[in-house]
Amino acid sequence: MMNIRRFPLLAPLTATICNLLMLYVVYFLARIVYLLVNYSYFSQGLTIGHLLEMLGGGLVFDTSAILVTNIPYIVLMLLPWHGKETKAYHTLCRSVFLLINGVALAVNLCDAVYFRFTMRRTTTTVFSEFSNEGNLGSIFLTETLSHFYLVIIFALAVWALYKLYRDSGLSRQDYRWWHYDAATLLSLAAVAPFVVAGIRGGFTTAVRPITISNANQYVNRPVEAALVLNTPFSLYRTIGKNVFEVPAYYADQQEMASVYSPLHTPSDTLPFAKKNIVVLIVESFGREYIGALNKNLEQGRYKGYTPCVDSLIARSTTFTRSFCNGRKSIDGMPSILSSIPMFVEPFFLTPASMNHVSGIASLLAGEGYETAFFHGAQRGSMGFMAFARATGFQQYYGREDFDDDKRFSGDADFDGTWAIWDEPFLQYYATKMSEMQEPFMTAVFTASSHHPYVVPEKYKDTYPEEGIVIHKCIRYTDMALGRFFQTASRQPWFKNTIFVLTSDHTNLTDHAYYETDLGGFCSPIIIYEPGRAPEMQDKIAQQIDILPTVMGLLHYPKPYFAFGIDVLNTPAEDTWAVNYLNGIYQYVKHGHVLQFDGQKTKALYSLTDSLMQHNVMGKVPQQQQMEREVKAIIQQYMERMTQDRLTTTP
Repeated sequence: MMNIRRFPLLAPLTATICNLLMLYVVYFLARIVYLLVNYSYFSQGLTIGHLLEMLGGGLVFDTSAILVTNIPYIVLMLLPWHGKETKAYHTLCRSVFLLINGVALAVNLCDAVYFRFTMRRTTTTVFSEFSNEGNLGSIFLTETLSHFYLVIIFALAVWALYKLYRDSGLSRQDYRWWHYDAATLLSLAAVAPFVVAGIRGGFTTAVRPITISNANQYVNRPVEAALVLNTPFSLYRTIGKNVFEVPAYYADQQEMASVYSPLHTPSDTLPFAKKNIVVLIVESFGREYIGALNKNLEQGRYKGYTPCVDSLIARSTTFTRSFCNGRKSIDGMPSILSSIPMFVEPFFLTPASMNHVSGIASLLAGEGYETAFFHGAQRGSMGFMAFARATGFQQYYGREDFDDDKRFSGDADFDGTWAIWDEPFLQYYATKMSEMQEPFMTAVFTASSHHPYVVPEKYKDTYPEEGIVIHKCIRYTDMALGRFFQTASRQPWFKNTIFVLTSDHTNLTDHAYYETDLGGFCSPIIIYEPGRAPEMQDKIAQQIDILPTVMGLLHYPKPYFAFGIDVLNTPAEDTWAVNYLNGIYQYVKHGHVLQFDGQKTKALYSLTDSLMQHNVMGKVPQQQQMEREVKAIIQQYMERMTQDRLTTTP
């Protein structure tokens, strides 16, 4: 250990780091207690290897919690003021340290007891959940007496922190004041980036600030996420995220279910068709860029930027009006793969992300399918790995896996910012599927048609700047998709496969129609099944319809949960779409789009009014029915989110 006396100006930094490192031991102890107290919940399938994987994942969340909660202590210790090296000041620092981390340890230990009631880490919803309870004091006292050993563990841990705590050990004679102030200022400046990175979960631009849903990438079952997380993290990360408030539109559950229900029962008795399912989620690939879906735009003068996808559409089933359910990548994943739209906040970023969730992968894995998710970014990027594992994908292939495959060029194909370029990664995708056992279900999330809007060096002359900056990227990705289908068509599994292509969300626009409130949600939904007659159906479709539509194509024989509908087996007049934009629910049906703020209708536009210029609220007979339907959708969503009812299991 570093001798403080030899490096007196580093003494405050060294002492701070040593004290923070002790906290990892405390959090580890709390996690082991959590495991042992609730061992029966975690014992199923638990191996030493998997336990180590979860403990390793826990370090990421512990780092974030330790750094967030100890920011006051870090600032106190590294404050560039030479006059603070006194006994009184260090007593203050020690007191703050013990108070902060004593509370953190206490909530971790208390949550070990509370887990059996919720099967999840406590979030800030606990405060509203018990806000009207007057007997919490007696309950807490009873549980404390019943779990006295936790009190003993708490006392011993805090005592150890007190005894092992170290201060700088400096006196006024050990330094010159201006040397001290400069050194502590530099120490604070040096530490700050590491604190920010630790709180976020990493340094790179591809890493979003981690949330509780990221714990799923380290677990095999949703319940295990509680072991990976810690309670201080779960509490602070959900502050202000209590977004799902249940409205009281319908007092009668049966009445609400008669208007709308997300529970689906098979409608035919045909045998289950074990076809492969391939879902391509193409970054920012909005409907605006696709020529075949814009033949009437600008009186036919629009040309489009996607000749390969246009050719695919000529062999596919598409829809006259198709929409995404959110405006971010983290909205697209739940919508496409689990039929969960984005209402209020991204599902990824809310406590409800820890609910039990089904999806195309989990439903088909239950029927013997091999499942895999592909994303050319580093593992953990965007939280996709966590969500993929939570929804039943058995394998995840990312940038690291591409790099390890000697058949490809590794990091030479990295775009320098986000991920592997689309062309090589989609070839890798096709190759890996040929190594899977049929039937299989896979999904890929591309990355190249994204800010900073660049294409590989070798294609800069092939796809020069034109229109807006994303257009060259769209052309490049379209080419990559064309090459993917060429490769796939030569594989033995191709003819037994249903392909679904959509975008995660829309992006830059240079057409007024796509700049409207509704136009900003225009995404393609393309269903290609070799041998199936192509058709442009005059229907409304949305991302959350993909799961039930796939289940319908396969004649899936069991009940399942999905907020969307089987659009192919639904009459055109009953198809619909919904999305959420800045406090407004937009509900598309009956030839109109209704804008509803949760309490009342704000506007109603005809779908033929492409620029949404003529509000016909109060003038259309379907308005009342649309209001009833969107209220049922919202209430079903909010109730099921808050009650963890996102599967068919009661």
